Amino acid sequence: MNPVKLSGELSSNTYPGRGIVLGKSQDGRHAAIAYFIMGRSENSRNRIFSENDRGGIKTEAFDPAKLVDPSLIIYNPVLVLGDATIVTNGDQTDTVYDFMKEGKTFEEALRTRTFEPDAPNYTPRISGVVRLKDGFSYQLSILKSANGNPDSVQRFFFDYAQPESGVGRFIHTYRCDGSPIPSFEGEPTPVTIEGDLEAFTSSVWESLNEDNKVSLFTRFIDLETGSCETRIVNKNQ
Repeated sequence: MNPVKLSGELSSNTYPGRGIVLGKSQDGRHAAIAYFIMGRSENSRNRIFSENDRGGIKTEAFDPAKLVDPSLIIYNPVLVLGDATIVTNGDQTDTVYDFMKEGKTFEEALRTRTFEPDAPNYTPRISGVVRLKDGFSYQLSILKSANGNPDSVQRFFFDYAQPESGVGRFIHTYRCDGSPIPSFEGEPTPVTIEGDLEAFTSSVWESLNEDNKVSLFTRFIDLETGSCETRIVNKNQ
């Protein structure tokens, strides 16, 4: 499948939910990362991204007085461990971080986890890791129910050992809006990554549904030096 425009994928879907994009910048010099969250309820929309103390970001309540249930909405979406950057849509970020810190693998960590217990949606857990050691590579994963069956988990892993310049992979929690909300299906979608960090950030943010978008994190990591630039965009300011 040829890469499709990321902006088109986003703008054509009113509710992809939470999404991860990993890939290589158009100039071939950077690892590119994007993570966004959306929300339909007041509790989900009452969030912002802010920096954490492990090289990444955390979610916080924009108005703490309105926070109802933090269990599935307050977590560390991004953590950095050495040359690895971990990106997920839930508290499995910490599970992957802890396992990898002990010398275990991304897959081993996620085999201890399952989809979210938010019946009737059973939201998938999507996860990714970017590695710079021994050459740039990345992995993505989705843990989902079998067609909404809470008694059956399916775990999928995708490896990208030789990323192409200007191309990424996009995985998200929901196929589209609905009730219950249908889970993502198939392989991560190949998408174009265009321009510098500013252009990439603007394109993603502007393409997300205006009513449902909440926050966006983007990062470009220099493949030679390991240095990085980060952008955080919050609808609640």
